[in-house]
Amino acid sequence: FGTGNYNDHLMEQLADEGNGNYAYIDGLNEARKVLAEELTATLQTIAKDVKIQVEFNPDVVAEYRLIGYENRMLRREDFNNDKIDAGEIGAGHTVTALYEISLVGSAGRRVDPLRYGAPDNKAAVESKNELAFVRLRYKRPDGDTSKLIEQVLRRDAIVGMAAASKELQFAAAVAAFGQQLRGGEYLEDFGYTDILELAQQGRSADPLGYRGEFIGLINLADSLTADAPDRVAAK
Repeated sequence: FGTGNYNDHLMEQLADEGNGNYAYIDGLNEARKVLAEELTATLQTIAKDVKIQVEFNPDVVAEYRLIGYENRMLRREDFNNDKIDAGEIGAGHTVTALYEISLVGSAGRRVDPLRYGAPDNKAAVESKNELAFVRLRYKRPDGDTSKLIEQVLRRDAIVGMAAASKELQFAAAVAAFGQQLRGGEYLEDFGYTDILELAQQGRSADPLGYRGEFIGLINLADSLTADAPDRVAAK
């Protein structure tokens, strides 16, 4: 609570070890969000040791990159191992994982194709229209054996950002903002103005003002970045 002595890394470690959650309360609005709006989701677990595995079809997807979750990666062999600890999901919680992908033959590829050692698994691919195959494992709160859910993602489900859902538009804006704050290594010419426009498109209904608060942060970061050369020159 308050300001100072903030150690996000330590708080995350403590929450992971205790299968819990943590929050940084810096104002009344955040206190309401954590202690009122999200309290049920924090206290009532509906699934434990939740694991997600995504397999992309190499005939369709040339490259992919998971955005975030760097400290949540599991080894491939750990997916089916029920002794490996994973994350918990509370009532009302949603988890969003975003991937940046480049389709085969597209101009968005960042890495040149390999001459040797290309994966030879075409026989395992049932359809050229399959983009990816998603597997999810979870345990009931009182169980020790995981259950498996599998789902195919179709290539024809791909839509432009303008036609995407408001939730996806806003999630993409949040992810882009986080990458921009870390230097924007993979954003190329997608700057704060583009992030702001995307966030405004995905704002939708915002009764508690959380999305509006995020849009304010984008404007603040943009203004600080724009002033940076002047401040350096003044020194």
